[in-house]
Amino acid sequence: MHRPRNLLIALLLWAFAAAALFPAWAAASHGQRNYFEASSDLLDPAKRAHVIAQMQALGVSAIRVELYWHDVAPRPNSAAKPKLDATNPASYAWGQYDAVLAEAQRLHWQVLLTLTAPAPRWATSNHKAPYVTRPDPADFEHFMTAVARHYGSQVALYSIWNEPNHPAFLRPQWNRNGTPASPRIYRGLYQAGYAGLRAAGLAHPKVLFGETAPTGYTTVNVRREKSKALLHDVAPLAFLRGALCLNAHYRKVGSCSGLPMSGYAHHAYTKASGPFYRPPEADNVSIGVLSRLTRALDRAARVHAIPAHVPVYLTEFGVQSKPNRFLGVPVGQQAEFDAIAERIAWSNPRVAGFSQYLLRDDPVGGAPGASANGGTIGFQTGLEYVSGKPKPLYLGWPVPLTVSKRGHRFSLWGLVRPAGGRTTLAVLVQLRGAKGYRRLANVTTNSSGYWALSSPTRGVHWRVRWVSPAGSVYQGPPIGAR
Repeated sequence: MHRPRNLLIALLLWAFAAAALFPAWAAASHGQRNYFEASSDLLDPAKRAHVIAQMQALGVSAIRVELYWHDVAPRPNSAAKPKLDATNPASYAWGQYDAVLAEAQRLHWQVLLTLTAPAPRWATSNHKAPYVTRPDPADFEHFMTAVARHYGSQVALYSIWNEPNHPAFLRPQWNRNGTPASPRIYRGLYQAGYAGLRAAGLAHPKVLFGETAPTGYTTVNVRREKSKALLHDVAPLAFLRGALCLNAHYRKVGSCSGLPMSGYAHHAYTKASGPFYRPPEADNVSIGVLSRLTRALDRAARVHAIPAHVPVYLTEFGVQSKPNRFLGVPVGQQAEFDAIAERIAWSNPRVAGFSQYLLRDDPVGGAPGASANGGTIGFQTGLEYVSGKPKPLYLGWPVPLTVSKRGHRFSLWGLVRPAGGRTTLAVLVQLRGAKGYRRLANVTTNSSGYWALSSPTRGVHWRVRWVSPAGSVYQGPPIGAR
């Protein structure tokens, strides 16, 4: 008679124990979509076939593409606006974007399309390069209508403007009195872009707001820094508040209406100290402090500036590696940090998307920092060096692995990205004093390819090995415990 009760107690105790061993499983966003961005390589017809084959082998199933308005607009370098029906797709030269989106459709890859600067010269207020100063909202609305009419169902998710809190993509960032200017400019562009998508026949367009860079300033001192002050980034949370017409306490300022959106996009890059780095400035958001962003979104939702429970899409992310001497970490550590960052995102129930930025590194050269300030060092977040030689991350990205010490046990987490479903992999461990690895366990993933394991075995390094149904062997790089 007491057996059902005892069984229930046993099941509850097992559930609590499992939650203690694998806390991420209970809270994680298991629907997280993984995006990959390699636009410059994909847009090159000479490289495209090879890059697509690489991406298929890596397990890519969704891509982010940045579509530059200037690149497809008619007479983009003319100060005078040409006579055209700007809502008609035939007015634009879509070029290699058509080929990339067609390939994505053929491969059943989901496309996140970010419409962004530079604008055509005739659509900017000062008609001066780099063509990012106060783009005309009406022109942008017409452009977005043409985009949606042209690509239609090929795009699963739209995003409006890349890093609008960064002076390389939108100006002015600041007013002369030291208060942010870019948030209100961006609000106008976002509203125009959303209206353009609706004009194309999308009754409830799926659109991301933000696309913010991770760091910046809340105020600047124009008197002290003069024109240099105007080229600082605006801190992402200060930008969010300004774009939503909220003050520093997240209370409404003026009579701005709420904005519709399907998610908030953010680029949660971190520093060389690693993914757990916490920026001291409260309005900056790197991967280690995502709760700052979700709290800000919740506060904005409470005053009806945005919908409730807006998901977060980390639409651009990567860990800088050597040879970037300013922000880069050793290439072995890059693979480790990248996996930890992905687990942080996966463990956050609000994160709906996580993206790897770059297949191949940018060239190294010049000073670090924004191009608006003369910086030309580029990004070394790729899976390959600029030469095309693979880094350890090339081996690690398809089968990311993290190892965390939990008391006297070790918590392992990973993903078999190319599997596309439930599969089995081998977890290997290198014991202290051993030259090679031995099998620790065979682990079965869930239907999304994720797995977790708790083990008392103390190792020096761990790695995973997976053999695809076609016989391809994926062996990740050595990973240490943290």
